[in-house]
Amino acid sequence: MIEPLMRWHRDVTADQWKAFAAAFLGWMLDGFDYTILLLLLGDIQDTFSVSNALLGALGTVTQIFRVAGGIAAGTAADRWGRKGPLMFSILWYSLFAFFSGFSTSFRMLLALRALFGIGMGGVWAAGVPLTIEHWPARLRGVASGLLQGGYSVGFVLAAFVYQFAYPLVNESGRGWRVMLWIGVLPALLVVWIVSAVQESPVWLERQRDLRDRHQRDTLSLARLFTRDLLPATIQTSLVMGAYMVSYQAITFWYPRYLETLNHQRLPFLLALNVGGIAGTVVWGLVSEMRLGRRGAFTLAMGVGVAATPLYLFATSDWLLWIGALVIGTFAAGSLGIMPSYLSERFPTAARGAGAGFAYHVGTGLGALTPYVVGALQDRGMPLATVMGGGIIAGGLLMILFVWVGPETRGVRLKSETP
Repeated sequence: MIEPLMRWHRDVTADQWKAFAAAFLGWMLDGFDYTILLLLLGDIQDTFSVSNALLGALGTVTQIFRVAGGIAAGTAADRWGRKGPLMFSILWYSLFAFFSGFSTSFRMLLALRALFGIGMGGVWAAGVPLTIEHWPARLRGVASGLLQGGYSVGFVLAAFVYQFAYPLVNESGRGWRVMLWIGVLPALLVVWIVSAVQESPVWLERQRDLRDRHQRDTLSLARLFTRDLLPATIQTSLVMGAYMVSYQAITFWYPRYLETLNHQRLPFLLALNVGGIAGTVVWGLVSEMRLGRRGAFTLAMGVGVAATPLYLFATSDWLLWIGALVIGTFAAGSLGIMPSYLSERFPTAARGAGAGFAYHVGTGLGALTPYVVGALQDRGMPLATVMGGGIIAGGLLMILFVWVGPETRGVRLKSETP
């Protein structure tokens, strides 16, 4: 099993790579536009004189509005194809990232980040089925891991831009605004997607079947609440929700935590996100082996939970750095299994809506984490303690919920190649 997987790249066609690139780059730049904000929280707090709880609300409101974007784009992707909603979502988040830099009040910034979240959710909901339905069945785990790693690549890109570009543009105290204005650049990606990327062959086959039978497609969102799909809808949403509690506890306040320790943030952010990039690929690959999806989730998140004290409470810089690398590789990296897992839990007619709904409702369930962590800081609780509690509780719940559902490794999607 391992040796054929090591040669997986030989079996991916040019059209399959282009579909992957469209979703990967959209998700990577989405990650950049979201995570650059985390590095600017201190500047935003100085500009608008707000509490830690309100700073956390910037993350919470973005994640909540991702739910609307994910459901809408997933439903549209099932009805009209995967490409159109993906392109629209990229344009949407790019514009509202740009507009955020012009905020004249904290309330205005909060509203614009909420609107940004709609596009952020849409990219994942439309981009994942586009990729998964293009790639061969036996490589879905690989595609899943590679694709999900795009978000961590975006985080790394944001850290580098902040480290080297921010000092050049912050002479008049407007550096945080310039960093947000840069967020308009992903809109250029849409031009390439229009001309180079093919629509999903699985979705196209379903449309041909419907025409041959003189039938119209039903609303895919409604199917998620039918008797046969409702258990999958609930279980996958809980899996994703538990993961997002843990992930938000790991990432949202981490740059601020490093600042309280008077540490240079770049080395630790690189360790966390390089680990995340490697982890998403590794766990996507491992999930195609004997452990399957559930076993890979359990091992990855279990090690991540165990490494939480090293991540937050180690007494030396070197050990803290190792903790960031381990948490990134295992806890954050376990997300590499999620695109294939969610896609396999829903049929073609509801795959975009189903995976998008579960991913983003789960995101909504975890959305309160940044706000709660900030509010508990305002009440005097140590930041590391609150972060650690979120990481452990979310991780253990995720392991529990993933075993409530079935194993999905190797499930065949209609019209795909083996």
